[in-house]
Amino acid sequence: MKKIYLICGLALFLGISAGISFFFIRDANAKIPANVTLINQNNEDYNFGKDKTKLKLVEFIYTHCPDICPTTTQKMVGLKNDLVKSGVFGKEIEFITITIDPYRDTPEVLKSYMNGFEINNNDSWQFLTGDKQKIKEEQQKIKQVTGALQFQYKDPGNGQFIHSTFTYLVDENNKFIEKFPMGKEFNKKEVYNKIMDEIK
Repeated sequence: MKKIYLICGLALFLGISAGISFFFIRDANAKIPANVTLINQNNEDYNFGKDKTKLKLVEFIYTHCPDICPTTTQKMVGLKNDLVKSGVFGKEIEFITITIDPYRDTPEVLKSYMNGFEINNNDSWQFLTGDKQKIKEEQQKIKQVTGALQFQYKDPGNGQFIHSTFTYLVDENNKFIEKFPMGKEFNKKEVYNKIMDEIK
């Protein structure tokens, strides 16, 4: 009987270990496709494969979100200020905020969202959406990015999206480095330290 328990315990341990390893390997190999092009808050094209000189901190939001999205953006504003003081923001790293609700979150709406957080409208922090005139095609482009980083989301029909709660640091080639919790759990110091470690 003890032998059976031992075998079952070992099988369970190996199964859990394999599952954990799978998720680590999956994340380590995650990469945003370079051919994805979305439009930014200024209605200009942004292509993920164009600039291979900067790290990117990628945030997914929708502007009608009542809590976790604006909380994360606010914390990222504080992080940006720290990176500006260190002289690396816009030079070594840029922020990318992507809406998961491109139908409602037009470039004009994203600009208004930025203004609410006093975020300067420049290339160092891009707010991305899709062309409303080609909404189905643009939604698929956004899903290419969210899918690559394993960010899950769904609209249950009431416009209040259910979604994952992570932001993502990717390298100059859009390859996954690390993910961090959104909302109140977003640790500005931890993210800052990881960014500076990668820059060094």
